[in-house]
Amino acid sequence: MANRLVRSLFATGGMTLISRITGFARDILLARLLGTTALADAFFVAFRIPSFLRRIFGEGAFSQAFVPVYAGYWHKESGAEDRDGAQTFADHMAGTFTVVLLAVTIVGVLAAPAVIFVLAPGFLADPAKFQLAVTLLRITFPYLLFISLVAMAAGMLNTRGRFAAAAFTPVLLNLSLIIAAGVLAPHTAQPAVTVAWGVFVGGVLQLLFQIPFLRRYKLLPRFKFSFRHPGVRRVFHLMVPGIFGSSIAQINLVVDTVLASFLATGSISWLYYANRLLEFPLGIFGVALGTVILPHLSAKHAKASTEEFGATLDWALRWVVVIAVPAAAALLVLSAPIIITLYRYGAFTAFDAMMTRRALIAFALGLPAFVFIKVLAPGYYARQDTRTPVKVGSIALVSNMALNGILIWPLAHAGLALATSLSGGLNAWLLYRGLRKSQVYQPHPGWGRLWVQVGSASAIMVLVLWHAGTEIGAFLALSGGHRALILGGWIVVGLIVYGTVMWFMGVRPQTLRLKSMGGNIGP
Repeated sequence: MANRLVRSLFATGGMTLISRITGFARDILLARLLGTTALADAFFVAFRIPSFLRRIFGEGAFSQAFVPVYAGYWHKESGAEDRDGAQTFADHMAGTFTVVLLAVTIVGVLAAPAVIFVLAPGFLADPAKFQLAVTLLRITFPYLLFISLVAMAAGMLNTRGRFAAAAFTPVLLNLSLIIAAGVLAPHTAQPAVTVAWGVFVGGVLQLLFQIPFLRRYKLLPRFKFSFRHPGVRRVFHLMVPGIFGSSIAQINLVVDTVLASFLATGSISWLYYANRLLEFPLGIFGVALGTVILPHLSAKHAKASTEEFGATLDWALRWVVVIAVPAAAALLVLSAPIIITLYRYGAFTAFDAMMTRRALIAFALGLPAFVFIKVLAPGYYARQDTRTPVKVGSIALVSNMALNGILIWPLAHAGLALATSLSGGLNAWLLYRGLRKSQVYQPHPGWGRLWVQVGSASAIMVLVLWHAGTEIGAFLALSGGHRALILGGWIVVGLIVYGTVMWFMGVRPQTLRLKSMGGNIGP
């Protein structure tokens, strides 16, 4: 497409698609190797903790604070660029950030028993399970250091319009885990420990992968420690509220983990596998869209281009409706065939598949809201407003906790997933209302028609796919290859039906182009 912003979106989404496909391969091997046993629960807790902190110190609060400040050095209101100023800021930010990450990593490794006690207190009932989780966390925790520096490198590349390399980087973690779980772990006495070392190695590989790209574009920072640099101070100042505001979904997952540790063994694993399936459309489209528009919005804000700022948000929100709504509908109706095809092997039983399905259905209901958040939040962070998302996030977090208490009793682990979806919907609505009230964003004409078009096409697609999602017993009896073939066929049918109905209702690719700006992002 002619519009460079759209090309960046599809390039990022394409690389993320490769990442998600390899991620599914890794999860299939983990399900086959660990199933939903105590080993699996311990590993997923140990892996989730550095992954959660990564959202704070990496692509979450840090990136949302760093990218606007870094873009502010590059893009002045006059339109001039200050490469030297941006590089000096990056040098000091890299050195200072590394020192902070090292300190956090050391504390995390030493305090691993306390961390597991706080975040998975239910493990205390099984001392062996608790000790295994502690051992695994000490191996996986340094992943935080590596991946957070990767996030900084990605922010620098993205600001300059270079998205593909950063989007491809997660593939290296998946490949490391594939080798660990599929090749090495089956031949070791402690397979969960072997997989944990796969996480560690994956973090190292991702960081090393970024260095040649930083050198190519002359962005490689020289590490200088200084809290006095105004840019560094500004980033950490923005991070303080952003840590909470950008991590609500992850905090909700941690709360779910704490509560699930008291439920039946396997509950943590069922939630993990369901969430991984949700992350497929969320990562390919939601994260990609948020990644692409943040530096663009930051540049427009730095240049005081209010009209183009709003136009970018409107364009992104329309894409959310067109993609996320049918994706959620497809996950709902095809939840059982997807889970059975991907996970029903080895230690992962038919019962596990049905329990995971319950969680996936609950998570799928919140998919559009989760993607909306990925687009709406940059509308605040690009303007260096991290306080409003904190206020919104506080309300959403309290509502999630209340809903957890209500829904966990009748629905068990699925109630935790449903509470996360409902609180995500509240989060998205409050973010949207805040942008409207502040006059930062005003919807362009045509929204009512778009909702009718997407709703009608999604409903027809669900009717066509309904039979595929209800023949669970017959699907379980098929071989893995036969399952994959049939599931792939249904997915293709669903895409054709949805696309055809949208076409006949007047939706064309050109109608979703970003028309109100020059279409440039980066240099």
